[in-house]
Amino acid sequence: MVKAPQGLRHRTRKLMRKSVRERGRVPPLSKILINYKIGDSVYIKVDPSIHKGMPHRMYIGKVGKIVGFRGKALEVEVKVGSKIKKLFLLPEHVEPAFPIQERIKEVLDKLNSIAKIRQTQRKIFLSLVKTSK
Repeated sequence: MVKAPQGLRHRTRKLMRKSVRERGRVPPLSKILINYKIGDSVYIKVDPSIHKGMPHRMYIGKVGKIVGFRGKALEVEVKVGSKIKKLFLLPEHVEPAFPIQERIKEVLDKLNSIAKIRQTQRKIFLSLVKTSK
């Protein structure tokens, strides 16, 4: 007999299963577009439909801390036993372990302040255009 292969997704049939309503679905933009910052805590939750940037099965369910970025990917430090491992994960494979409402409020406040600045700049520009004629 030949020894069975033990690849990256070995023994993950139940571990990486999606619920019935999530099957075949691309991850929602609200999950991908969360602005993570260095120092944020995240849960490692694999999306099995996206193979790129997927962690090994032993890290599923662990809590990690973001220590940096590599392009789209997040550098996440996870404590495994007495060691600290550094993983490079895509945002599809993590979930925030912090309240998202605060982050959304920060983004909305920033957008509102930008809108106010644009209005004042537009008024100034229009007044300059009228005076130059």
